[in-house]
Amino acid sequence: TLQIVTPGSSTSLIQPGFSLLHFGSHVFFLGQKGWPKRSCPTGVFLLDLKNNELRLRPTTFTNDSCYLPPLRHPAVCSLPASQGGEITQYLIHGGKTPNNEISHKLYIMAMASSVNKRFSLCCSEKDLAGDVPEARYGHSMNVVFSKGKTAVVMFGGRSYVPLNQRTTENWNNVIDCEPLVYLIDLQFGCSTSFNLRELQDGISFHVSLARNDTVYILGGHSMGNNFRPPNVYKIKVDLPLGSPAVSCTVIHNKLSFSSSIVTQTSPDEFVIVGGYESDSQKRFSCNGIFLDDDTIDIQEIETPEWTGEIKHSKTWFGADMGKGAVLFGVPADNKHQSTDCSFFFYVLNFGDSDPVVQTCSQGSTEELEDSMPLEDSEEFTFNRDGNLFDEDT
Repeated sequence: TLQIVTPGSSTSLIQPGFSLLHFGSHVFFLGQKGWPKRSCPTGVFLLDLKNNELRLRPTTFTNDSCYLPPLRHPAVCSLPASQGGEITQYLIHGGKTPNNEISHKLYIMAMASSVNKRFSLCCSEKDLAGDVPEARYGHSMNVVFSKGKTAVVMFGGRSYVPLNQRTTENWNNVIDCEPLVYLIDLQFGCSTSFNLRELQDGISFHVSLARNDTVYILGGHSMGNNFRPPNVYKIKVDLPLGSPAVSCTVIHNKLSFSSSIVTQTSPDEFVIVGGYESDSQKRFSCNGIFLDDDTIDIQEIETPEWTGEIKHSKTWFGADMGKGAVLFGVPADNKHQSTDCSFFFYVLNFGDSDPVVQTCSQGSTEELEDSMPLEDSEEFTFNRDGNLFDEDT
């Protein structure tokens, strides 16, 4: 089902490159375009979708949390308490800040206990040692399980031209990161890189799926040759008592896409939606992905009835809401918009539940939050007794 939603308070903060974290029935938004204002210093919001209206509610963090900047296009993956268990934490790595700096940090986000419908998050920074991945965005992370042990697999992405190669003309150009597979031990913070001969080109904005000890890489875009590979890369991880082993198998496929969204509809079933077939062609077909112990099956599934705005827009973007639902937006003609939001937003649902995902609001703070000036800004504004200085000052 495809359902348009009405933009409500603070939805002008939603821009391409955002991420969604889902803890149970609660969905949190990360990745606004500008730096947070004092009214919501964290830049993380509870996604409130009630009566077909989309709102963002400011979220608080525990006192022992580190600062989490607004990051666009980071790698995000869930970290369940046990294999197949409930999601208790998220890993967030890399991404672009509003200053167009690329982050190299790894954060762990967890949901603290909720009291009186007020939710607090806890964010901590994880230091890495060994082969530390460089700063990047548009990459992927997945958690794998092997022989009772857990590891994180990181792959792909883009970064700026290295410092020793920068010139006046290319100092802010981005390039593909090396096609290395990183294996991260979260317990000890140790990172190991693997150079696999099957992976010759750097890839970013791909889809990654994990089951047990295997990660599947699908689609993506290689800047070096402006190519969207049709292959599926099957990365298998073995975690014995000694040194870990990583191998790769190439599965030939006809799908070629980038910047698609993946949502999970059951433990072994996923849906890929959206993205681009080329620089100028959006991808309207949807595919179901079925994972078995050692195989991947890709089938084309029924597509929704796309609206005219979706069909005719040049760009679209979105993120996974969990439980088979996807939130995405397309640019809007401001003449036909009743709010200051510059996008139309839709919820696309492939699951069996109600397509309107509802989350709890932040209780008695609702009226206060609606009055807060939460528009994002890429400028600093100085206030004095409520009056602005004149621009020259």
